[in-house]
Amino acid sequence: MHPPAGGPRGGARPGGSRVSSGDADAQRAANATAPRIPDLVGRIRGLFSPHKRALVVTVVLVLIGAAISVAPPLLTKQAFDRGLFPPGGPDVPVLLELVGAMVGLWVLSAGIGVWQTYLTATVGNKVMGALRIRLFGHLQRMELAFFTRTKTGVIQSRLQNDVGGVASVLSNTISSVLGNTVTVIAAFVSMLVLSWQMTVVTVILLPLLVVAQRRVGQVRARIATKTQESLSDMTSITQEALSVSGILLAKSFNQQRAEVERYSAENRTQIGLQVRQQMSGQWFFAVVQIFLSVIPALIYLVAAWLILRDVPVTAGTIVAFTTVQARLTFPLMGLLRVALDLQTSGALFARIFEYLDLHPAITNDSSAETVDESQLGRVEFDDVSFSYPDAEPGQKTLDGVSFDIAPGQFAAFVGPSGAGKTTVSYLIPRFYEASGGAVRFAGTDVRRLDQESLLGHIGIVSQETYLFHASIGDNLRYARPDATDEQLVDAARQANIHETIASFPDGYDTIVGERGYRLSGGEKQRIAIARVLLKDPAVMVLDEATSALDTVSERVVQEALDTATRGRTTIAIAHRLSTVREADVVFVVVAGRVVERGTHDELLALGGVYAELYGQQVSA
Repeated sequence: MHPPAGGPRGGARPGGSRVSSGDADAQRAANATAPRIPDLVGRIRGLFSPHKRALVVTVVLVLIGAAISVAPPLLTKQAFDRGLFPPGGPDVPVLLELVGAMVGLWVLSAGIGVWQTYLTATVGNKVMGALRIRLFGHLQRMELAFFTRTKTGVIQSRLQNDVGGVASVLSNTISSVLGNTVTVIAAFVSMLVLSWQMTVVTVILLPLLVVAQRRVGQVRARIATKTQESLSDMTSITQEALSVSGILLAKSFNQQRAEVERYSAENRTQIGLQVRQQMSGQWFFAVVQIFLSVIPALIYLVAAWLILRDVPVTAGTIVAFTTVQARLTFPLMGLLRVALDLQTSGALFARIFEYLDLHPAITNDSSAETVDESQLGRVEFDDVSFSYPDAEPGQKTLDGVSFDIAPGQFAAFVGPSGAGKTTVSYLIPRFYEASGGAVRFAGTDVRRLDQESLLGHIGIVSQETYLFHASIGDNLRYARPDATDEQLVDAARQANIHETIASFPDGYDTIVGERGYRLSGGEKQRIAIARVLLKDPAVMVLDEATSALDTVSERVVQEALDTATRGRTTIAIAHRLSTVREADVVFVVVAGRVVERGTHDELLALGGVYAELYGQQVSA
């Protein structure tokens, strides 16, 4: 019995309504609600801790750059008052010195800016790459049940869209916030030195902009979450509909238009959300822009008012003040934009950390042991019960199953569909955890074994063979990356596939296509057998390994299996009873219980469930 699906399919199916894509399952699996903002900031800060040296250099460059940025306006004041309009006429030597100083500062500022950009881009992309690898590695440790209830497209969206969505924040936030903050402070101090009265006019309404920015940021964060959920649905639809299997299904049922409409519907949703996200802050920034553009004009009125009241204000002061004012307003605009981006990206970081906070249901014990090779090949079930995570309360897939398979023995599990046979094969490598009783491998409870050690001694050949879109050689070496060409050929010969591979123009370099669709079912299955043989496991699990093949292919594959199982413990899950006639022991499973056991002849003589199933297949 295969595990039940973990929820409804995502996207708008023809004739149905749009439902959750699977994110809800992940959210329910998380042990806590979305992180609070302070926690989120702390965790984001922690991502940068491995790059402290580069960050210190960046901070120094930012401080130098910010200090330089406010110097030219002050030099401008001197150029006006001492160089252009001093008493007695222009002073050319002084003017040349001041202009030379300004040019030198601009060149230095440009060089510092290039260096700073390189550092921030390098650190940001390294942090993003590390975050993506961390998330991918964490997902690799998740139990099988997580992937049965979560769509592949949703997982891909977290890795690509969510992590990619925070890339600019990771690359630019530190330098932008620090640089703009220092520039704003330096500009504010310079403005106070030049004229405190004009400074008051400039900054009096700025707090209102900060309040408005917070409200806009909250709206954008909500829209960003909906946008990423829509992107997850689009990625899922793409992954399903444009895979080889999806294309074949659509063409078989003439549903290409329906698939296009399904994608179009989600695309329309995405377009609407993207427009809303971009427009949500535009009115705010339009008002800010108008406000900041009007202030310089107001300064001229304030200057005139001051002059009329005999307050000493020179032309150089007015020019320098308006120049410094630009040094205040534009960085301030930058800070407001960064604040909005941080609020928006906070929703993306929350989605990423939500996955990172998922705890694998199956992990190594603190005192995990390696497999005892003195009993290698022995498999035992002791009163094992099991229910799938999404099963109804009290619904058991296995109920009190016990058996003992000796090293080197060929054991077969047969019975009607849904009886629990495949579940037995899932519990041996600990893909799922038994609800009750004990599963022992080589004499040790699998819960006490190191997972890598356990899986290193088990080889699995399933009914649905998965091959990567790569060469035959690469697919074989997936089991053993350091295998030599001779070892590849030897494994292929044992699997009865070498001659077929050799007949291809590119031999072992032949690209098999997505999921191996360029090969026949029998060829894929024999390559899968060769791959397991290259691993050379002590225990071989065959889950309906020939049930999907025609008679000729089945015979060829069965010959390969006979070779593969020789000298090792073999556990075969089978519907076709003709494939298990030579088994040392046959276990008959009905409704999650082992109801009969014995050899083929013994079970026929018993005249029970096995004899009935065999009779039905022979007469069919």
